[in-house]
Amino acid sequence: MIRFGKDMVRQVRERVRDGKGEVEMIHAFTKEELNGKARLCALTRIPPGASIGYHPHEGEAEIYYILHGQGRVNDNGNIQVVGPGDAVLTGGGASHSIENIGEEPLEFFAVILLYD
Repeated sequence: MIRFGKDMVRQVRERVRDGKGEVEMIHAFTKEELNGKARLCALTRIPPGASIGYHPHEGEAEIYYILHGQGRVNDNGNIQVVGPGDAVLTGGGASHSIENIGEEPLEFFAVILLYD
């Protein structure tokens, strides 16, 4: 399956997981298209100063692959600065958050995998 960028669903959400500001998600594929093995497959953009709040992942795991910008991740208490080429994996009941601490949009590809 090929999905062209012009055909992807764009979503802007306020205060995602009680974070700050707006977050834009461009959904590459739907949960149904991924046979129920993933519930999110999206390019995520967070403007400077905005964030996705701290939240758990029970029965699933989330991967962030950082493409552009600089962020601060709290991965179950391990707080690190991340940038292009870095990746984060949170799952098995652990929690995480991510905040844009740079001057440019923070862009990363996010995938949430569902455990059986």
